[in-house]
Amino acid sequence: MLLMPMPAVQAAEVTVVRAGAIHTIDKEAPHVEALAFDGDGRILATGTHEALVARFADAAHLDFGEATVVPGLIDAHGHVAGLGMARLTASLVGARDKQDVLARLREFAADLPDGAWLVGRGWDQNDWPDRQFPTAADLDAAFPDRAVWLERIDGHAGWANTVAMQAVQRDLSGDWQPDGGRIVRDAAGRPTGVFIDAAASLVEEARPPVDEATAERALQLGMQAAVEHGLTGVHDAGVDLAGLQRYRRLADRDALPMRITAMAAGDGDALDALCRDGLYRHPSGRLAMRTVKVYADGALGSRGAALIRDYSDDPGNRGLMVTPPQGLRAVARKARDCGVQVATHAIGDRGNHEVLEAYDDVLGSRAGDGHRWRIEHAQVLAPEDLPRLAGLGVIASMQPTHATSDMPWAEDRLGPQRIVGAYSWRQLRDSGARLALGSDFPVESVDPRLGLHAATTRTDAEGLPAGGWRPEEKLTAFEALRGFTLDAAYAGFAESEVGSLAVGKRADFVVFAEDPLHVAPGGLRNLTVLATYVDGRPVYRRGEAGGMGPTQGP
Repeated sequence: MLLMPMPAVQAAEVTVVRAGAIHTIDKEAPHVEALAFDGDGRILATGTHEALVARFADAAHLDFGEATVVPGLIDAHGHVAGLGMARLTASLVGARDKQDVLARLREFAADLPDGAWLVGRGWDQNDWPDRQFPTAADLDAAFPDRAVWLERIDGHAGWANTVAMQAVQRDLSGDWQPDGGRIVRDAAGRPTGVFIDAAASLVEEARPPVDEATAERALQLGMQAAVEHGLTGVHDAGVDLAGLQRYRRLADRDALPMRITAMAAGDGDALDALCRDGLYRHPSGRLAMRTVKVYADGALGSRGAALIRDYSDDPGNRGLMVTPPQGLRAVARKARDCGVQVATHAIGDRGNHEVLEAYDDVLGSRAGDGHRWRIEHAQVLAPEDLPRLAGLGVIASMQPTHATSDMPWAEDRLGPQRIVGAYSWRQLRDSGARLALGSDFPVESVDPRLGLHAATTRTDAEGLPAGGWRPEEKLTAFEALRGFTLDAAYAGFAESEVGSLAVGKRADFVVFAEDPLHVAPGGLRNLTVLATYVDGRPVYRRGEAGGMGPTQGP
């Protein structure tokens, strides 16, 4: 094993880690027996256990027995506040039908004060027997006097009852539509209760604002859930200036258990601050903002993703451009001139095409200068657009569990020809594009093990369909792990600090009872997270599992 040289360090400041296997994702020393880090959590050396113990004779020791250590997992696209708020509101994830939704809402509402809005998230009509959008009438009988507002699982549609719609200070009937959104109406022009994409803001703005204590609590809950699942970093996709300041206060109190790479929410106050004050990085190294997140279109599940041709199961509907093409160019130019990375949500083939056109136009001859601009999701690509990401140096920020969640109905939306360019991880990677992997939690589970499993098997929890859905798009276990580590770090301009366990980098790592590179792919979703370490300090430990815990030191 390779022993990487570093200057002599006072032994008392050093911790030596040993495990059954340490996969570093470092090409210079991909598999080692041990690593050593200093008191600041900076890796000093990797190599054999014998060599490191001899070099750091008085070091503290962390011996994880036969467990496996890998670099800290990074979710390249999540929503921390959304995850935390989902734990403070009614959960509708997995509801079998509307009656199941109502039963959960009644239980949650039992503890609500009079007059408080009943808020929930997670419904998905694609999981119901009729697969039809619900209506306000479905809620009114159970809640005739309380406002009810329920966010769809993908965050791209909402379901309101009559009381909630009455709170909106605008006539919702007629044939008008808000820019970038759609109010679903009946034949008489009356709103049915479903609001898609930008239309949802009409109801959101009518809701009483969340108080600051609750907003901060949501961040803490979201981050705690993340580290419990082996995440040491998250790219938080859409944070306004108030959200950044909230994170900053937590960082100032040393209350960030993980690294947050925040993306400014659209062309708003956070982007203005980046352009005025420069790219942001907290002194702790656990919080940064240098990216703007923009929405090109909606989501496939609610038929808001922008398509070049009609939806196969909804003739006449081609989805929505949440931001028109000229708007995409305008924010991209602004970001370029401020030195800000652009990350654009695009799901449909038209949405992706418009983003690539905007990037090509704005970057021009600078397309290869290391800008690291991203497409978030890159879910459905026309054949002629697929190779353009590599050519423009655009990162595909993709979420493997979207494919396994959507596979029961995705081909219904797209038809047999367009589906070939959807969820195309292998095609994109083989074209030369870099894949940064994530989950889009709370749209999907925060658990990265499910992403590793989906990426390598393209099956559900029961291993279906046999052999995987469109198995030609599978990734190897190493490719998937790299997508959640070094490639995600690269997408956040952080590969010199995290993403691999190499000398000079941070001691961010996860301890698994099993070896993710040697278990059968079907076992990846059941890996046991024993511990999560950030800067060489435990931010999560699974009780006494595996006999873990240091013999000395942290």
